[in-house]
Amino acid sequence: MELDPDAIIIGAGINSLACACTLALKGWKVAIYEQASEPGGAVKTGEYTLPGFQHDWAAMNLSLFAGSTFHSYNSEKLADHGLQFVPSLHPFASAFPDGRWLGVSNDVALTTARIRGFSETDAEAWAKLTTGFPTEAETIFALLGSPMNLRAFTSLCWKTWRAKGVGGSLDFARFLMMSPRAWLDQTFESEHIKATLAAWGMHLDFAPDIAGGALFPYLEAMSGQAFGMVLGRGGAATVVKSMTKLLEAQGGAIYCNERVASINHSAGQAHGITLADGRQIRAKKSVIANVAPAALLRLTGPMGDARHEAAMKSFQHAPGTMMIHLAMDDLPDWTAPELKRFAYVHLAPSMDQMARTYAQAKAGLLPDEPVIVCGQPTVVDPSRAPAGKHVLWLQVRMVPGAIKGDAKGEIDAVDWTDVAEPMANRVLDILDRYAPGVRSKILGQHIVTPDMLEADNPNLVGGDQVCGSHHLHQHFVNRPARGFADGSTPIKNLFHTGAAVWPGGGTGAGPGTLLAKKLAGN
Repeated sequence: MELDPDAIIIGAGINSLACACTLALKGWKVAIYEQASEPGGAVKTGEYTLPGFQHDWAAMNLSLFAGSTFHSYNSEKLADHGLQFVPSLHPFASAFPDGRWLGVSNDVALTTARIRGFSETDAEAWAKLTTGFPTEAETIFALLGSPMNLRAFTSLCWKTWRAKGVGGSLDFARFLMMSPRAWLDQTFESEHIKATLAAWGMHLDFAPDIAGGALFPYLEAMSGQAFGMVLGRGGAATVVKSMTKLLEAQGGAIYCNERVASINHSAGQAHGITLADGRQIRAKKSVIANVAPAALLRLTGPMGDARHEAAMKSFQHAPGTMMIHLAMDDLPDWTAPELKRFAYVHLAPSMDQMARTYAQAKAGLLPDEPVIVCGQPTVVDPSRAPAGKHVLWLQVRMVPGAIKGDAKGEIDAVDWTDVAEPMANRVLDILDRYAPGVRSKILGQHIVTPDMLEADNPNLVGGDQVCGSHHLHQHFVNRPARGFADGSTPIKNLFHTGAAVWPGGGTGAGPGTLLAKKLAGN
């Protein structure tokens, strides 16, 4: 690595790696500086409970990465460097207190038949959505993969108008602004079906009544049926390891355990960084910061643009997440045995419960019945555990980063160090309702609280795994601020990337890929 690389990237999350690899493949010399002991950010895998049990720290679902522009351009290279996927033909399901369940599988007839068991009318609605998905997907994926600048936005609007006409374009715009509840109430009659799909909104900070959230239940449902779900063989870290090797093969470097103290700039132009130990590294072309908005301002100081600085200071984060990693003697004995086939099982009984949970977490209260995402990766990837054993990945949505009280009135503590165990017991009590005796199968447990997530990765402010709310005021052209959704900043040669920048959170690496294409050309 040259002493002065072309580009310095702060943070080694998945967007940084995508950006670095894309630039390196264009001939740039790239150096990444990461404060943690390993790259990957929220995408990493480790033996957090017992030897031989591989757990995904935060992100597990790699479907967005598998379908991403970055992967499509580099799939052969990544495979050569060890990337391996495992598909799940049964991506997600929901279990309900009345003993019923609904699952979406990569089989249209099977999924439609399950829906027909709840409502013939809803089966007809589902069939209509399925038929229209290829056309709708073309528009949606074009939107999510488009830079949020005037030229690209104008081009996208023109193409949408030509494809859909005036009425169709206005209907699409209306859909993008709808809440999950509004769309689901308009589309289905069964409360079980509505809850099954609405649970996906909670993954991206969209409780049932939040405007702009309808897209995600629709997209996850239709994509899950069309493509299934993709996991990484051996753990999600297979993505990070292969990208790291690809970058290093192109002459790039990642320096871990290196905290960046400041971004050096003068006369409105960035020229390098200062590390915590005082060393200064110069960049020939660009400094790229994969950091939360408030952290960007801390690294630069005043940037010469009051509106941008105000947006960085006021950037809003989603409620926190709690993770519970379990080493298991066997899979849970679900009251519906068919659930043992699914990669995800949502425990989110109703839209009303989800709305209540979200409101409680936003108010700083520990929810009385949080939404639980129960990941069962060893169903499709036995390599993650010793023979005959399993791992469970429990994602608890939502919980407050800073606790003010307990909505259930049972937990008096307000510090996560003291709250972790009783809150985990609340979660396991809920799981036990749907899978009686589940505690008897637990061999090892590791709880990850919101403050632990943030300590490991400062971008996950308050345990917010998507690095910022995706509500309409902070999405599309407004992510992270109007005029800066393309990764630019008020300082020349300083760029912003990561989940806080359009197109936002997830494993799709969109922000990093779009920025690299902007810097190096398509």
